[in-house]
Amino acid sequence: MAVEMEPADVIRLIMQYLKENNLYRTLTTLQEETTVSLNTVESIDSFIGDIKSGHWDSVLLAIESLKLPDNTLIDLYEQVVMELIEMREVGAARSLLRQTDPMIMLKQTQPERYIHLEKLLTCSYFDPREAYPKGSSKEKRRRAIAEALVREVSVVPPSRLMGLLEQVGSMRLQQFPGHLSPDMAIDTCDNKERHVEKESAPTQLYRHIKFGRRSHVECARFSPDGKYLITGSVDGFIEVWNFNTGKISKDLKYQAQDSFMMMDDTVLCMCFSQDTDLLATGAQNGKIKVWKIQSGLCLRRFEHAHNKGVTCLSFSKDSNHILSASFDQTIRIHELRSGKTLKELNGHSSFVNDASFTQDGFHIISASSDGTVKIWNTKKCECIHTFKSLSRTSEVPVNNVIPLPQNPEHFVVCNHSNSVVIINMHGQTVKTFSSDRKEGTDFVCCTLSPRGEWIYCVGEDLVLYCFNYTSGRLEKTLTVHEKDVIGIAHHPHENLIATYSEDGLLRLWKP
Repeated sequence: MAVEMEPADVIRLIMQYLKENNLYRTLTTLQEETTVSLNTVESIDSFIGDIKSGHWDSVLLAIESLKLPDNTLIDLYEQVVMELIEMREVGAARSLLRQTDPMIMLKQTQPERYIHLEKLLTCSYFDPREAYPKGSSKEKRRRAIAEALVREVSVVPPSRLMGLLEQVGSMRLQQFPGHLSPDMAIDTCDNKERHVEKESAPTQLYRHIKFGRRSHVECARFSPDGKYLITGSVDGFIEVWNFNTGKISKDLKYQAQDSFMMMDDTVLCMCFSQDTDLLATGAQNGKIKVWKIQSGLCLRRFEHAHNKGVTCLSFSKDSNHILSASFDQTIRIHELRSGKTLKELNGHSSFVNDASFTQDGFHIISASSDGTVKIWNTKKCECIHTFKSLSRTSEVPVNNVIPLPQNPEHFVVCNHSNSVVIINMHGQTVKTFSSDRKEGTDFVCCTLSPRGEWIYCVGEDLVLYCFNYTSGRLEKTLTVHEKDVIGIAHHPHENLIATYSEDGLLRLWKP
């Protein structure tokens, strides 16, 4: 089978692939060097709907790779700035006004129009009559911008390049069957074939990122799609990293311009929505922010989420709610859409160190420094089970409680001892793993490999303990840092572990 295509169409196929995978920096370079443009959106109706509803984070993301007339871009950014001012998101409005190319162009070509925005920015209140003179309004401006943008874009079916490559791959597989590498498995979830590494424990340092002791990492997570490593630091910075290079990810336009997501206090925890679209971060001062990863814009603030530091966060399956726990001994559920705190779960008598929704969403499981693990009914917000510390000594802090991937009814419980246990929903111990070492080796944090074949615990002795779930044995140990380890994270589908410490280093480990 032969397929004839014009060179420009081949380039557009590659551009579409880059856009679908958020590789905007590469896309921009390719457009500049080939002078071929890709003015496509996934859906015209959704695009218009986002503009008319003022979903500007989605609109700005959609137009990021488009070649648009200067006047259209100026009108769009001007409207976004005005609506941010109206919502009193003054910091975001100021950044757009003073740092984006369309607004810089406006300042140079139409200074009076630019000064009008500066005045709105500095005013202590927002007056629509002053913002929209001459019979205009927010709705009319949105409609005009939608009409102007729709004239510039078209729609193409998604994943065209991958579809063509899969056709070629299928043809080659029919011609040359049996060529799958023996150390690879096939993951058929979501009806897509993907090669997945055999799970192995780390043996060597792959790369490190140096932060310095005054700006050390307090929390880190890999994104669910496996593309990014995100860190939250003691100085409030939230940074997105390319973990293969150990450098800040410049594919995100805002980071390429040295602009970063930021909290106004130490970032203690973070979590992703399932689709990697949203990031929630919690701070030492009890505040929570929700960010759009691709644009770096803050979508929602919970200014009074907790009275003390937020220790952990978890999105609900539909990403409409956020579960948070705190040093203030409470667990709370917040609604993303309204920005309101809906429910509070009380019962722990010390810090709540970990909490998450169960896979079915009907329950919440939590771990506390009071030495207990609790299971709660999500709907009624009632505690239905309390399991005491699994240590002989009372009130040994429980660091983590993590659902087991291969059996969501079982949980890994890591407390401040030299043992980690698997329990079921009734509190019965299913398995126990122990380092069998003396004092000074109590575990401080824990994570699991993606399929739950390995349990990784870091001790006070700075050693990573690698337990094989199937054999029940401690298979490997590895010294990972020189100062107290703060946390550990595992990549969602690669044999890659991140550890971070008070020594100011984040280290990446591989087999």
